[in-house]
Amino acid sequence: MLDTTPLTAAVDHFADRLRAAPQSRLQRGAATEALALARELALYAQRIEEPDAEPREMPDAGMFAAADQITVAGRDLALVLTDPQDLTRALELVARAQKRAGV
Repeated sequence: MLDTTPLTAAVDHFADRLRAAPQSRLQRGAATEALALARELALYAQRIEEPDAEPREMPDAGMFAAADQITVAGRDLALVLTDPQDLTRALELVARAQKRAGV
């Protein structure tokens, strides 16, 4: 079984930073970056779980929900990962999104 603790820790850290960020930072793009990451992680998990299914897009629940959305998507992905290369890729996605978000 693959240890996905680094992914859940990275997602939780990003989510905590978003929750602590001022509204102005969320409005300047941090929430948009978080939603984009949540959608990407959710699609990644869907491709692993149901490779032949039509992908579903995570809805935009608003800037104050972005932290929760990356938490849910990241933890869902962590549950289905079995390949260490996929874990590395997911960690890179989180790191790049957090850097772009500026939090």
